[in-house]
Amino acid sequence: MHATVPQPTGTDAYAARVEALLAELGIPVSAFAHRGLPFFTEPAELVVAQTDADGREHRLTPAANAAWQAMVAAARADGIDLYIVSAYRDLERQADIIRRKQRLSVPLERILAASAPPGYSEHHTGRAVDVNTPGCRALEEEFEHTEAFRWLTRRAGAFGFTLSFPRGNRYGYIFEPWHWLYAESP
Repeated sequence: MHATVPQPTGTDAYAARVEALLAELGIPVSAFAHRGLPFFTEPAELVVAQTDADGREHRLTPAANAAWQAMVAAARADGIDLYIVSAYRDLERQADIIRRKQRLSVPLERILAASAPPGYSEHHTGRAVDVNTPGCRALEEEFEHTEAFRWLTRRAGAFGFTLSFPRGNRYGYIFEPWHWLYAESP
């Protein structure tokens, strides 16, 4: 199933939307500029990669989806069950994640160590997946201790996926063993 993502009339409109969201969220660029986070735009085309038990569709670009499906099949052949917890997120969804944390009074520095500001999340690209496996709490560091993580560490590169945020990553994010990015070509 293909879906076209509404695109602004130019990158200036997209950048203006990001700027407006950052202002609304009270996130000055100076709060993260020193980390050198890349600015990401949204893809023109997405496909449904997986629908979860709650009926939520997880979408990826066609190329990332093809790589994901091949990787999941290879993992399954090796006795590993992988599933998507989160994939493509638009700017508003990323802002909602931050709003929720702000309502919980999480300090901005802590928010930005775990969540990218709108416009700076790899999830905007439609090539990032947060992965889990049965028996593991989603989006928790304990994923590192699963057979699924060990399998991904050995095999994900063959499918074009890389671990985005290892320990001590250059962007200052927490260690996210569950977050993998399709790098376009293996």
